[in-house]
Amino acid sequence: MASNSHASSRSPRRRTIAIVAGLLALAVGTGLFVAQRGSAPAEAARAQPQAIPVTVTTAALQNVPIYLVGLGTVQATFTVSIHTQVDGKLQDVRFKEGQHVKKGDILAKIDPRLYQAALDQAKAKKAQDEATLIGLQKDLDRFKSLGTKGFETQQNIDEQQAKVDTIKATIMADDAAIETAQTQLDYTDIRAPSDGRMGVRLIDPGNVVHTSDQAAIATLVQAQPAAVLFTLPAATLDDVRAAQQRGEVKVVAYDRDNRKALSTGSLATIDNLIDPATATYRLKATFANEDEKLWPGEFVNARLLVGTMDDALVVPDAAIQRGPKGLFVWTMTARNTATPISIEAGPSVDGKTVVTSGIKEGERVIIAGQYRLQTGSPVAARSAATGAGAPQAGGGDRS
Repeated sequence: MASNSHASSRSPRRRTIAIVAGLLALAVGTGLFVAQRGSAPAEAARAQPQAIPVTVTTAALQNVPIYLVGLGTVQATFTVSIHTQVDGKLQDVRFKEGQHVKKGDILAKIDPRLYQAALDQAKAKKAQDEATLIGLQKDLDRFKSLGTKGFETQQNIDEQQAKVDTIKATIMADDAAIETAQTQLDYTDIRAPSDGRMGVRLIDPGNVVHTSDQAAIATLVQAQPAAVLFTLPAATLDDVRAAQQRGEVKVVAYDRDNRKALSTGSLATIDNLIDPATATYRLKATFANEDEKLWPGEFVNARLLVGTMDDALVVPDAAIQRGPKGLFVWTMTARNTATPISIEAGPSVDGKTVVTSGIKEGERVIIAGQYRLQTGSPVAARSAATGAGAPQAGGGDRS
């Protein structure tokens, strides 16, 4: 009896333990199931690579002008240092610094009084000699009249003739003296030798100036038209001469950074020798320079047009990449994946490069976002603001 009661008291306890164990097993199973179901989408997402955002444009055909580029300096047509041609006090300066003047305009005046007095003296001397000539001529006429009647010797007549000839020569010298004095007086008005722009005044009124002075009163430059003197490698000489034989050769002057076009002109001359030390030769181009964007002494880049590449395949410079095997571009396939293609490139200018082999017209090339790409990477394309085929000014540069 005692053993039966002990067994009956343990039976409810076992049932409770069994129930708790079952519930725990059920909870663990449910948790594992939920965990497995939740991890499946994440693993699936990790297995599928995300598309890399890139910017694309299309390779297109375009006529590309070919330029030779050389560094040069702007030169004025005339550069004149304004000096006095007579000694004296600088009485007046009649130009403003930076003023445009015309040929013949009075720029400054030297005190003219001494030179006016010298002119008056020369004129008075001539008048005196002319009066003397009249008297001598009358004496000669009388001597000749008496000589015809036998009352005067031929010797006296010849002596009187010599006196008349001498005074006539003196009068000719007086004329020369008057002309010299007049010229000296005219030089007291310092005039512009040509059209142009005045520079900074270096001598103030009141100073005594001399013809031997090294310092100029100012400098006059005529920069309309202007010239650009620039150099090119000797290897380009044949191309330039061939272009010159075809007609006028266009030259465009760009600023020092080679970004902004300043003026358009034409080739004027090719120097007659090549510098053996640098293997370069000089050229001179002329520009109307009506807006005076070319300033004498300024450094510019001269682009000389030697020809045009018709229907050249071009892509933006940003598409060109350099690798261990040379140049290449990333292209976007029909399946929206990235593929590198080796290319050969020609001249480049204004943000565009000519591609001579490797890709064809219409192929989509990637111009931004390449740093994340690998062969076969999926890409999501954004169109470029301007396609490679959009017409732009400029051409291929060769130097």
